[in-house]
Amino acid sequence: MSVCLIGAGLSGLATAHALKSEGVDFVCLEKAPDVGGLWRQPQAGERGPGYLSLHLNTNKQLTGYADFPMPASYPVYPRHSDVAAYLRSFAEWADVGDRIELGTTVESVRRTADGSWTVVSRDARGTRSSREFTQVIVASGHNTEPTLPAPAPGSDGFKGTILHALDYRDGSDYAGQRVVVVGLGASAVDVAADVSRYASRTVLSVRRGLHILPKQLFGMPLDDVAEAPWWTSMSLQEQRRFIEQALLVARGKLSDYGLPEPDHPIFASAVTISDEILTRIRHGGVTPKPGIDFLDGDRVVFTDGTSADADAIVYCTGYRMAYPFLPAGCPIGPQGSVELYKRVVAPEHPGLHFIGLVRPHGSITRLVEAQARWVARVVAGKAALPEPEVMRKEIGAYLSGIAGQYGQAQSASIQVDVVPYLEELREE
Repeated sequence: MSVCLIGAGLSGLATAHALKSEGVDFVCLEKAPDVGGLWRQPQAGERGPGYLSLHLNTNKQLTGYADFPMPASYPVYPRHSDVAAYLRSFAEWADVGDRIELGTTVESVRRTADGSWTVVSRDARGTRSSREFTQVIVASGHNTEPTLPAPAPGSDGFKGTILHALDYRDGSDYAGQRVVVVGLGASAVDVAADVSRYASRTVLSVRRGLHILPKQLFGMPLDDVAEAPWWTSMSLQEQRRFIEQALLVARGKLSDYGLPEPDHPIFASAVTISDEILTRIRHGGVTPKPGIDFLDGDRVVFTDGTSADADAIVYCTGYRMAYPFLPAGCPIGPQGSVELYKRVVAPEHPGLHFIGLVRPHGSITRLVEAQARWVARVVAGKAALPEPEVMRKEIGAYLSGIAGQYGQAQSASIQVDVVPYLEELREE
């Protein structure tokens, strides 16, 4: 077998299709009992980043695969179960099911002295196997290990439940309770809006302001705006001024809702997409508060001195990237940044590639398909990689450039601008 593909979510299935189209012999290892990644988890009742109220934040036209669009019957922003069903249909259409080993967990991936890769895995029955491959492609996603802040003083004596969004499933689980949701990212606003329909009181604790954008502007999905020629012809500064003015007209200042104003310009970090959270605040369903200062029994005290009784605290504070089955230092370098040539190739580990380890403003699907087509051509011998030194130089230049806009955070090292990045991949 020439290639081991890890993961059968959106990225893994795109890669499986590309490999098969190039005639590459491969096996895909997926730890879940079905394809679909995080989109299938909520309905299956499994622990994971998915939750029952989860919907796409990107429109279906750009989130579907190029050769296999999402059904016309789907809404513009399908719910998780629709996306999961679509991904299963894609796997059948692409005829890759016989290459996927479900219920198989990868335990280690190591390069041997002769340059091949040894992959040790465990199947659903607990049987371990060790196999040799010439190439390994990792498409298992990066929302892996939950990130929690340092415990607030008094956490040990808190009488309620403290959990991460990884363990949140549905707002009905908190019917009649008093809930504090921590964060302002995508999960936080989804969870706060969802739980507020069932809880007796919902508080949204926000330490740092983020830019909140609706799913549509001027009647157009944000993805379509981002691709419009009149938008792409603007400079970054012009785009920022345009969006900031549009948001000011559409919904006013975030401080008008009791939320902190962002301390950074728009597009200098990830934005939060939500049509609901500001409405739930205005309707009184969600009450904004600053960061948590300390806990006292069943009381949460915030940094402004106010407090709220709580039965549960849900930390929606993100995830850290972790690949415990890979060699140390890959793909995350000593400075904590992802170090990959064109965000795909590990120059220090020949034959190791990553698909989907990027974060765009908008849908990731076209980027994933472009990455998959390129890697499939590389492993098929139809495209060549530059020397390691050239790849390292490109990585350094990219990280320096991206830090100027997005800062030094680990998540910034996977940020890409859709149109320029697609052009780079097409050149490759």
